[in-house]
This record gives sequence, C-alpha cells and structure tokens, in this order.
Amino acid sequence: MAMLISIGHDGWYTEEQLAEELRAMAPGADIRPVSAPGNLDEITVLGVSALKGDLPAQLPNLQLVQKLGAGVDTIVAHPGLAPHVRVARLKPLEPAHEIAEFCLAYVLRDQRNLLTHAASQTRSAWEPLAPKRPQETTVGILGLGHIGSMTARLMRDLRFRVLGWSRSPKEIEGVDCRHGETALAQMLGECDYVCSILPSTPATRGLMNSETLAAMKPGAVLINAGRGDLVDEPALLSALDKGTPGHAVLDVVRKEPLPADNPLWAHPQVTITPHVSGWHLGDALKDVVENLRRLEAGEDLLHEVDRERGY
Repeated sequence: MAMLISIGHDGWYTEEQLAEELRAMAPGADIRPVSAPGNLDEITVLGVSALKGDLPAQLPNLQLVQKLGAGVDTIVAHPGLAPHVRVARLKPLEPAHEIAEFCLAYVLRDQRNLLTHAASQTRSAWEPLAPKRPQETTVGILGLGHIGSMTARLMRDLRFRVLGWSRSPKEIEGVDCRHGETALAQMLGECDYVCSILPSTPATRGLMNSETLAAMKPGAVLINAGRGDLVDEPALLSALDKGTPGHAVLDVVRKEPLPADNPLWAHPQVTITPHVSGWHLGDALKDVVENLRRLEAGEDLLHEVDRERGY
C-alpha cells in the first residue's frame, strides 16, 4: 500500500513538504510526492487538495482519495474517478478557527470603521467616528457544519446577534438557527453581515443569485469563505452596483486564480483575498495517517464522504 501526494495547485504546501510531514508521523509508511511517484501500480491512496487532470486514470489500484482539507467538490465531480474509489475529507480544527477569524476580521473592519480612519489619515484629518455596537449588529452564517458552527459561536461570544442557516435543522446555543429554502430570504434581509461557509454541492451552487442577493439588507456585507461557485458573479456585480449588498469580501471565486481581466478585481465594492482564509492543517494530518491504517485494516474511515450527496 502506497500513498501519492498531489496537491493540485500552487501557493500552499509543496508535495515534498507534506510527504515529509506525513512520513514523520508514520515511520515506515510508503508516502511519495508526485515528483517521485515510483511504480503507479502500487498507489492505493491519493492525497490531494484539488483533484485535477487525468491522474486517477493512471492509478489502476486506487482505493481512496484523501482530501487534504474540507471541501471535496473537485473530487466527487471528477469524471475520471471510478465509482468504487472512496473519498474522505478532513475536519481540522486549526483551519476552521482560521476561517472563523477571517470572517470576524472583515466584520470588525467595518464595525470599527478601519477603512474610514485609514482614509482620514491620508488627509491628515482627525475625524472621530463612533464604532458600531455588536449587540446592535446581526451576523448571518450560511452553513452550520464543522466550520460554520464554529464561526457562529465565535460571533455569538463577541455579543453579536447571530442567525444561522442550513438546509436541515440545527441547534446551536445562543444562535437563531433557521433552515430550508423558504427561510433563507427572510434571514438575509435581517443581516448586516452574511458569512458563507457552505460547501459546493448541487444544492448550493449559485445559491447567491440575483434573487437572493436582492433579498439582502441594503448596505450589508457578503463574506464568502466557503466555495466560489456559491455566488453568481455577474449577478453579484449587478447587485453591488445597486447597493444590495453594499460590499463583498471574496476569499473564493469560481475560477482560481482569478483572471487578471475579471471585473471583480476593479469593482470598488469588492475585496479579493487569494483563498487564504483557512491555511494550516494542524493536527488533522494525524487523521490522514489514521485513514491509511484503517484502509489497510479494513476498518471504517474517518470522515468518509457520500459521493452522491457531495459531503
């Protein structure tokens, strides 16, 4: 049994770094970077961040694709992945904390008028402006899974009024949890900030379209740290021109890297960050090693994905 590491994109760990970390946790395990794959017939596990190209077709004995993170949309949608191949994801705490902190950072940027104060400084102008009070501010969280629920609790603990939305019922103490399609528009109209932590599934793609964007509170801020295909980008640009929402913070977009000629770059009411909201894997690499052991032993895997549902 051998594991091949193929990150699938630049700007994060390298395959060599990740393979070295995993080998340190599992001495004796056969873990190879894609730069030195050896005999591909020996590969039974493929570790990826994004699954691209025809790699699965080159691995005739592949049994498991282990996602090196949470979202599995590029894996379950891959046309070359045989039906029998299993898929597992991670539920790491460290990037979940980081994504929650990312959302909080952009909420606080507006709550504390940081951009306004920076503009005042360029004019050498002393212009006091009262910050907004958290208890008078409503933060909405789209998606109440592992990461979304953590984000909701962080906002709650900082005294924001927090609304949560998911497709099925959830309960989080101190959070007004709502669910289902009919509840979404009403919730969006109450929120000063909407933080999307949704995965990419057939039910969520294009969820933020012209209709749902129009349901948002005028001047509200949309923060997307989930998946880029949640948002209909042409509809978002049109909605921003109308002031509903008033601003969008996009850590994820439909095509990454975002092409230089994409109008999102230049829109004055858009903030782009290059998919950095959750970065470090922390202790989650232990789950990768554990899944290697479980697969070989014929035991249930950690965080196995239902490929039909997409999560």
